[in-house]
Amino acid sequence: MRTAILMALLTALLSLLGDYFGGLQGFQTMLIISIVMNLIVYWNSDKMVLSQYHAIQVDEKTAPGLYGTVKKLATKAKLPMPKVYIIKSNVPNAFATGRNPEHAAVAVNTALAEMLTQEELEGVLSHELTHVKNRDILISTVAATMAGMITMIARWGMFFGGGRDENGNSRNPIVGILVMILAPLAAALIQMAVSRSREYKADEGGGQISGNPDALADALEKIDAYAKHIPMQGATEATAHMFIINPLKGSDIKSLFSTHPSTEERVKLLREQGRKTRGNARA
Repeated sequence: MRTAILMALLTALLSLLGDYFGGLQGFQTMLIISIVMNLIVYWNSDKMVLSQYHAIQVDEKTAPGLYGTVKKLATKAKLPMPKVYIIKSNVPNAFATGRNPEHAAVAVNTALAEMLTQEELEGVLSHELTHVKNRDILISTVAATMAGMITMIARWGMFFGGGRDENGNSRNPIVGILVMILAPLAAALIQMAVSRSREYKADEGGGQISGNPDALADALEKIDAYAKHIPMQGATEATAHMFIINPLKGSDIKSLFSTHPSTEERVKLLREQGRKTRGNARA
């Protein structure tokens, strides 16, 4: 239902952009394009995002350690085995994608496995598997794909004339600039709405699956420390909300569109969960 509402909202926004740039004909054209895009995005959004980051699928032979860890955690979480991908990057991060648990994928940057301990890696992977279990992955992937399209269309529209009415008269250029700014902002606000609460739940679930909330907290601190100073090359505003830590934190401008709750608050909650877990174990 959340995904359907999101797609309807984004379709309406695309249609309004079409009306602004092309009048009634533009509205009708963008409405048809939006419906077709919704179908394409629903079935192929995960492939589009993975392709954007040049993710390489691995298996038991090509990455036995990583694959085996995901398999162990997926079994523990009672989930189907997701596909596993590696993204070549010197900045640690990870995300999950797909339309449901049966068609899910987990992608990790090469730096992640190299810089984290085994316990920390399991915490991160458990976090991503919780997104799969909670069915967050469809709405986040759809939001990423559609937001990217909205931003692209808004910029194209301004480039090719800035918008005209049915009589061919140029519209107010100031309004055109506002459209160019507000379209990506609207997409960012939608991402923010679907991202913040789900990160807390995924952290909690990650601590439960891995059995070590403190290790996940340690991993978040390490990933956040890198993200603050080194933005991930190739990362975009449209897909930033999918990662466990915003990969664009190192850019002051991009940080204005933060899609994640503060790492400090997330770590605090995980530390509390860790204390409760240890207390229950002693009891």
